[in-house]
Amino acid sequence: MEIDYEKMINERAEEVFNEMKPRTSEADLLRLRDAFSLAKEAHAPQVRKTGEPYIFHPIAVAYIAARELNMDVNSVIAAFLHDVVEDTPHTLEEIKVRFGDDVAYLVNVLTKKEKRDYALSKQVDNFKQILNSMQNDIRPTMVKLADRLHNMRTLSSMRPDKQMKIAGETDYFYAPLANRLGLYHIKTELENLSLKFRCPHDFEEITALINHDREQQRERLERFRQQLQFTLEESGIDAIVKVEYREPYSVWRKMRKFGDDFNHLKYRHFTDIIFRTPEGVDEKEMALRVYSLLTDRFREKPGGITNYIDSPKENGYQSFHVKLLADFGRWQEVHISSERMARNSRLGCRAEMAQDYINQWINKFRGVLREIDSTAKGIDFMEKVTSSFYNDDLMAFTPKGKAMVMPQKSSVLDFAYEISTETGRHAKYARVNGFLSSIKEPLHRGDVVEIFTDPAVFPTKEQKDFVVTYKAKKAIEEYLASRPAPKFHRCEHCHPIPGEEVVGFNDKDGSLTIHKRDCPIAIRLASQFGDDIKSVDFLPDDTLYPVIVTVKAVDRYHLFLDIVDCISNRLNLNIGNYNSDCKDSIVTSEISFGIHSYEELQKIMSHIRSIKDVDEVKWRVKGN
Repeated sequence: MEIDYEKMINERAEEVFNEMKPRTSEADLLRLRDAFSLAKEAHAPQVRKTGEPYIFHPIAVAYIAARELNMDVNSVIAAFLHDVVEDTPHTLEEIKVRFGDDVAYLVNVLTKKEKRDYALSKQVDNFKQILNSMQNDIRPTMVKLADRLHNMRTLSSMRPDKQMKIAGETDYFYAPLANRLGLYHIKTELENLSLKFRCPHDFEEITALINHDREQQRERLERFRQQLQFTLEESGIDAIVKVEYREPYSVWRKMRKFGDDFNHLKYRHFTDIIFRTPEGVDEKEMALRVYSLLTDRFREKPGGITNYIDSPKENGYQSFHVKLLADFGRWQEVHISSERMARNSRLGCRAEMAQDYINQWINKFRGVLREIDSTAKGIDFMEKVTSSFYNDDLMAFTPKGKAMVMPQKSSVLDFAYEISTETGRHAKYARVNGFLSSIKEPLHRGDVVEIFTDPAVFPTKEQKDFVVTYKAKKAIEEYLASRPAPKFHRCEHCHPIPGEEVVGFNDKDGSLTIHKRDCPIAIRLASQFGDDIKSVDFLPDDTLYPVIVTVKAVDRYHLFLDIVDCISNRLNLNIGNYNSDCKDSIVTSEISFGIHSYEELQKIMSHIRSIKDVDEVKWRVKGN
């Protein structure tokens, strides 16, 4: 039987018009129909990989923009036309004349620009084009998410290599972007479709496990749901209670994160309570009332509360999370939300009540994006963007209660730089929740962090490895770049220190590497490239070189204190580590500290040798 595509096209287009009709003027509805007519005519010769007329795709994107993203009429018009300039002879000027400047602007942003040369790749340039548009208007990004969602929904018709490319882009860029815009349902569907096409075996296996577990747990979870529903109804609270299983991608990610198999993974499902707020009653008050009623009926897990109402996620998400003990002996995660909060979770930045939170994030995004754009290129640009904005966030606090929203995996040092560049630059240590902490330690949601600085402390190259925010990375890179470039590099095999006999060799990149004269690498190079040998004066400066001194002595009372007193008080050195082992009255100690020169090291060893009962003192460079 022949498919009546004409009828299907018109029926699907009518669904878009019907969705927009309640919030659109008659004049704008005519413009919307005109956009559909142009898209239908322009794409008439084209078909999709499925064999269907291409116009099905613009209609589907327009429907997602209208229904799932609640977008304005110009955005839906742009959704109809988003491929017209890119894939047909019609021009941007034609669209401008026919639909106005605003629609032309949106279509222009959505049109991939063909170039002879790309900064790194066509994909990265496309990502950058989308992100740059957010500095002026978020709507093109929203239409692009609608476009990507429909492409993912129909990805099965593509070749496996194309599936991997598109799914990889989605997981890396589009799903995290949807998440940061508060579009939870879009983000969730994109993630799952990405996993389905990237790792089909994992997706099918986890989907089967979820379905089996849902069937196995159905009866007792339904009993728990009914108990919650009855408890609320008994107190006159109008609420919907439903049990939701986490999607395959979420389960897959948690299994990888915690190293658990499916059966040992906590909270594979959660219970949503969505309450209606009576007129004149505060949402938080209602949420706390629900919480109070439930904890009167069920035991609450100590420390199991997360209050996203007072401390929303940076993407605007609000809810009150609590863990309750069900009658079958398992902790259950319960999310308590108002109807508005649930709606905002679906619409994200398109929800009016979430606009304050989203505007804060978008303004932050725009500011940092401008900085990144001026300093980073190609994949470096994307890595800095994703590290700054595409992680789930956490909220930590200063001792005075100022909230700082930070990406997951942020360190104490990231927090210091969020306070100010100067605080981060001189951060020495911290107190987290009152306990002494290294600045390398990761942050956790709700931490209270006090930073202690020292004007003698400055950023190091190693610090770049334990910060994740763009602000911290940029500040560290700028400081290191401001330092004088080293005249030469130390051999990573022999690690020479100032004052030792050294020799230099020119490297292929034009730099100079210095070696101890007895270094086997230096000997090999001298035998093959004798003309490249350079005389070098390796003089001490403020740089400290880490060494380990091994001390062997006869055990006695006060030996440890005598050694520490010699190093710390008489020689004014900071001991990094002190490890000691005593066997058959013979003590072997390893002490690490930093020295400026070989001469200083010899002086230190001489002082240690003079300690009573010390028999042997040796040294090595830390790392050898």
